[in-house]
Amino acid sequence: MAGIKINTATKVTPQCYAYTTPGVPRHDGWTKIGFTERDVETRINEQTHTVGVEHKTWWHLRAAYMTEPYDTFTDKDFHAYLKKLGIAREKGTEWFQIEPNAAYGDFIAFTQNHGIVSDSDSHAVIPYKLRDEQDQAVEKAFAYFKSHDRGEFLWNAKPRFGKTLSAYDLCMRLDVTNVLIVTNRPAIANSWYQDYETFFGPQSGYLFVSNVDGIKDKKYVLSRQVYLDKLHKSYGQIKGCIEFVSLQDLKGSIYFGGRYDKLAEISAEHGLTWDILIIDEAHEGVDTYKTDTAFNHIHRKYTLHLSGTPFKALANDKFPNDAIYNWTYADEQEKKRVWDNSSELENPYENLPRLSLFTYQMSDIIREKVRQGIELANNDIEEYAFDLNEFFKTNESGKFIHDVDVDKFLDALATQDKFPFSTPELRNELKHTFWLLNRVASAKALAKKLELHPVFKDYEIILAAGDGKLDDDDENEKSFGRVTKAIKTHDKTITLSVGQLTTGVTIPEWTAVLMLSNMASPALYMQAAFRAQNPCLFHDTQGNSFRKKNAYVFDFDPARTLSIFEKFANDLIPETSGDKGDFDQRKQHVRKLLNFFPVYGEDEQGAMVELDAESVLTIPRHIHAKEVVERGFMSNFLFTNISSIFGAPKEIIDLINGMQAIEQPSKLAPTGINGDTADELNLNEDGEVEISQEQAIGLAQNLFGDKVYGDVDEQLAQAVAEITEEHAKHPDPEKDQLATLREKFSKPIADILMETARQQYGRTLKRSTQNQLKRRILETTDSVVSREYGDYTICDNQLEKEQNAKIAEAQKAGASKTEITKLDNEYTQRKLQGYNQMVENIHKKLNSEETIKKAAETIVKTVETETRNNEKDSIEGSVRDHLRGFSRTIPAFLMAYGDEKTTLENFDSLVPAEVFFEVTVNPQNGIGVTLDQFRMMRDGGDYTATNGTVKHFGGHLFDEVVFNDAVQEFMKKRRKLADYFTGLHEEDIFTYIPPQRTNQIFTPKRIVKDMVDRLEKENPGCFDNPNATFADLYMKSGMYITEIVTRLYQSKSMKDLFPDDMERLNHIFAKQVYGCAPTEIIYRICLRYILGFTDQTQTLKNNIKLFDTLPYVKEGTLKERLEKIFDLN
Repeated sequence: MAGIKINTATKVTPQCYAYTTPGVPRHDGWTKIGFTERDVETRINEQTHTVGVEHKTWWHLRAAYMTEPYDTFTDKDFHAYLKKLGIAREKGTEWFQIEPNAAYGDFIAFTQNHGIVSDSDSHAVIPYKLRDEQDQAVEKAFAYFKSHDRGEFLWNAKPRFGKTLSAYDLCMRLDVTNVLIVTNRPAIANSWYQDYETFFGPQSGYLFVSNVDGIKDKKYVLSRQVYLDKLHKSYGQIKGCIEFVSLQDLKGSIYFGGRYDKLAEISAEHGLTWDILIIDEAHEGVDTYKTDTAFNHIHRKYTLHLSGTPFKALANDKFPNDAIYNWTYADEQEKKRVWDNSSELENPYENLPRLSLFTYQMSDIIREKVRQGIELANNDIEEYAFDLNEFFKTNESGKFIHDVDVDKFLDALATQDKFPFSTPELRNELKHTFWLLNRVASAKALAKKLELHPVFKDYEIILAAGDGKLDDDDENEKSFGRVTKAIKTHDKTITLSVGQLTTGVTIPEWTAVLMLSNMASPALYMQAAFRAQNPCLFHDTQGNSFRKKNAYVFDFDPARTLSIFEKFANDLIPETSGDKGDFDQRKQHVRKLLNFFPVYGEDEQGAMVELDAESVLTIPRHIHAKEVVERGFMSNFLFTNISSIFGAPKEIIDLINGMQAIEQPSKLAPTGINGDTADELNLNEDGEVEISQEQAIGLAQNLFGDKVYGDVDEQLAQAVAEITEEHAKHPDPEKDQLATLREKFSKPIADILMETARQQYGRTLKRSTQNQLKRRILETTDSVVSREYGDYTICDNQLEKEQNAKIAEAQKAGASKTEITKLDNEYTQRKLQGYNQMVENIHKKLNSEETIKKAAETIVKTVETETRNNEKDSIEGSVRDHLRGFSRTIPAFLMAYGDEKTTLENFDSLVPAEVFFEVTVNPQNGIGVTLDQFRMMRDGGDYTATNGTVKHFGGHLFDEVVFNDAVQEFMKKRRKLADYFTGLHEEDIFTYIPPQRTNQIFTPKRIVKDMVDRLEKENPGCFDNPNATFADLYMKSGMYITEIVTRLYQSKSMKDLFPDDMERLNHIFAKQVYGCAPTEIIYRICLRYILGFTDQTQTLKNNIKLFDTLPYVKEGTLKERLEKIFDLN
């Protein structure tokens, strides 16, 4: 099998070059200075040949500093240096008014001085031009802000879009005065400052204010006080300020709930009304009450949110469509591909690697589990689904539960051609990789295995798992340090993580991510996948430079992976996010993404092939199709749109009720559905349970009523009394006040409401639902408590600051102890009043209809919806169970009548109507399925209800993709197992054809073998005799005949008599074996099974007849009939 192709990097030479165009008078005295990592003449010709201009190349030199710190640079860095030297530049171009040789000298100087010039020349900034997409983002946000007072806009743009420069440009266009930038990641402060210094600087009229570590000592960074001093003395020359703060600092400020007296200028009470608040990486760290409190205390006109993966915000419709600008990975890579190389500028997207996804099946490990399925407690059968988290699960001693299988997996990775570490060449391409697991224990166990593995022991293994917390910034930083150190000191590394390093860090050397956890969230999955997509220029020991061009994701759960890929293609686009949009729209988005993010999966032979959009959308169902065949078509994967049954005509409901359920073979049990079920379950047009607001209000009033609400009020009043009394005694408690307030206020409400719900709903209220509801009630009440407490904390901390200042002032002024005590008491009283006011505010808000009744309605809505959903699910499960009673007949039909052209669409045209009905008859009631009824289940259609109205039944109860793929899989099995007489197969096609409920009961193969063994024992040498004859006079499958044919065919004596295989078979079928099938379908099954090994079935003489012998046995005339049928006279 051919191995996979991986190519992570390309050799490059970063160079700056200079050329002139002697034939262009307007460029006399000007030199073009550019940059490329490709061949210089090729790059220059791209620019000059398209316009037919001759050029002269003066020099091209490696773009690398010649003094420490050694590093590479681009022409932009050199351009900035020329600007500092006062060299004129043609606007919007890379042409400079300088002679080539003078530029050469300046370039050599730049490589040595790193662009540092005297202070008097150091204020130059580089003119910039936004790329098209950046300009569109700015224009869209600008238009939205101008038409929406206090508007909030989202830039949903993947990393390296250039959000900082674009955001600054937006501020300039809005002509704002005060800009506030807040980020949850202080590490990105440098990029905000760098773009300010490079493109704007103090000469823009804006001054940069910050106290964030890492930038506060930069040349143009001012403290707030220095800025105010400059503003006071500027006489109108300063246009405004750009203030950069970290979210951590903000929450630590006394004006935002912290204890430190800082950032007063930001607060609504003491500071400004900011023109614009920019929240960088808006998807991170902004869900806590402290963050909400902080942002609530910032007055601003506009808010710009910057994020690369705002799945949740989009799915929840937090932003309207016209308040979002999208820039996705596909957009970026498309721009990279269509970039006009004749442009003066180097392709800005060229350094962004392309991702490829390889997804593998673990079928050799899980096949038996798939076939067996999982028996659930409710007697339903759920198809086995491979779970990576389960696969890598450990026991109490820290060893893998599936230890042998994990060894097989690692060996496959390192030895089988299609896997990524199978050859030395592939390992050299994937020197530094990132492996994600679900549990810390799993990561530790895998680290031990890797260190002992014959191949992976050559890698430095970094365990970046910590304690498993995904939001531990300190742990993330420690892990980052360990990884970067390991990469510097080792040629090959593997980093194992359970979530660390998936956000907020950049490790350019990673070239691949291995997904070894069952990560279901597209946001988390893609955040992890993009860890490998960071640009990287690296150098070997000989000084050669290489640019990372491709990065890879390897996954081992195709159904899950491809579903996530489809969601990624659609969920960052508003019109298709959250399962919106039709199939064609979603397919189009997948197709676009595949152009730049190819996906490879295994074909039928196990080779890795590139998948198209159709495959990405359908392969999860193709995988299910194989499992359908494994389970004899008695699989829930075969069915879809089951909720449409609630709108089915009575005939179809009665038909399904009359089918014999697989799990209830002893009795005929209805599904529990009738014509009124949809209304009883409150199903909407989409077949989903929907409790109206009016119903929820009415049910909540009936369930809880005034008494329960009165109990809540009483508990809250008691809580207020206890809290205020306790606080009066101990105004400075050591324990967490917020936790105490939540305990006192929220818990009683949740307890009273939940106890009432438990009494009302009894056992129908599952423990998991109780916990979920309690959490939701606590979230609602806690948010009220937290919001009020947050506001109180801000006021109280400021009051304490004022108190300390006043007392210090009084002491300094020589106030007496009595006066100071009085002053202290006054403030203590004011603080007590503030606390009591906060408690009273919580009481009022919690006791309002808005809170308590909404919580009650939430309980009712949740429980009633769940109860109805449980009933609906139970009915749907029963419907599936009954439908499996029908679907078990499908393999028999396929064996008798099907071929490779059989599909769900033409299935009804293959089988004669009377045969279809006969085989699908339920022996318990004599009711079968007609072809018309099957078509109604398959296609749906209009029908007239009992009240005379015309209604539509959706139908489509069978998943067409799964059905059609299952047919193809079944036909492949049939072909593979056709040569039954060779003895090469342990199974036969009847492994995949369930016995039918009619008279078609197949004798198991082991029993057949035993019967034939006994026959041979009683008749020694019977299979060596060419004149011996054998008959099965009431065939069900033909297995008895095939076993006899096998024994005759393999007999040494028969081989000696008939050396030619086909001649031997012809003799056996023409002279030695006879069979009678009682029904047409059994006859066709037997014929296809017995003679299915050859395409010459029609020419091979045989004695297999459609003949029901039973009536003639009863009449006593069987012998005469057989002689006539087989022409034995």
